[in-house]
Amino acid sequence: MSCIAVIPAGGKGFRSGFSTPKQYLKINGKEIIVYTLQTFQKNKFINKIIIAADSAYFDKLLKLVKKYKLSKVKLIVEGGDSRQQSVFNAVYASEARDNDLMIVHDAARALLPVGVLTKSIISAKRNGNALVCIKAKDTLIKGKKFVDEYLNRDEVYYVQTPQIFKYKDLHKALLKAEKENFVGTDESMLVKNTGRKVNIVEGSVFNFKITTKEDVELFKKLTKK
Repeated sequence: MSCIAVIPAGGKGFRSGFSTPKQYLKINGKEIIVYTLQTFQKNKFINKIIIAADSAYFDKLLKLVKKYKLSKVKLIVEGGDSRQQSVFNAVYASEARDNDLMIVHDAARALLPVGVLTKSIISAKRNGNALVCIKAKDTLIKGKKFVDEYLNRDEVYYVQTPQIFKYKDLHKALLKAEKENFVGTDESMLVKNTGRKVNIVEGSVFNFKITTKEDVELFKKLTKK
């Protein structure tokens, strides 16, 4: 059973407020995506890394792979118009076997703890899949301008990545979604749409997705030497 990491990195990053896609912003001398890739490079379970990216950044990625000796990056594929399409392109090009694990992780979740990655892979090997989440801590409400109702936070989680599935299950889910024109917010939604149960694994508050300028500032502070 091989473990193949898929890093969708085709996003434009408009919400971050920067002209450059956020995954290529250089923070403390290193691009955000490099922080992410190094976590997978160092993990003993990872056999191969595939990046799905805008072709305009292929040359840059190849230079970064060489500069930081990211030897597990075996393939860079064209990203799609959506995250779902980018993941589909990477999975399709992976040449994985049915029971190989596909480990999808956001390029902009650059502080993924090594322990969380390892724990999620072990869980997926045992249970067939793994969805990294953190339990809601705050009081949760539903409403627009006014409070409609309070939600039971004991049954609410914030979904993160990595999201890990066997190749055969993720490939089936992607094909089903394409056939039905179903667009999910993440891979777990697509797999759940096929009727499979998705197992929850505890994540980390440090594994936040860099989306806004405030997130970038927080990342700078957390990685400052």
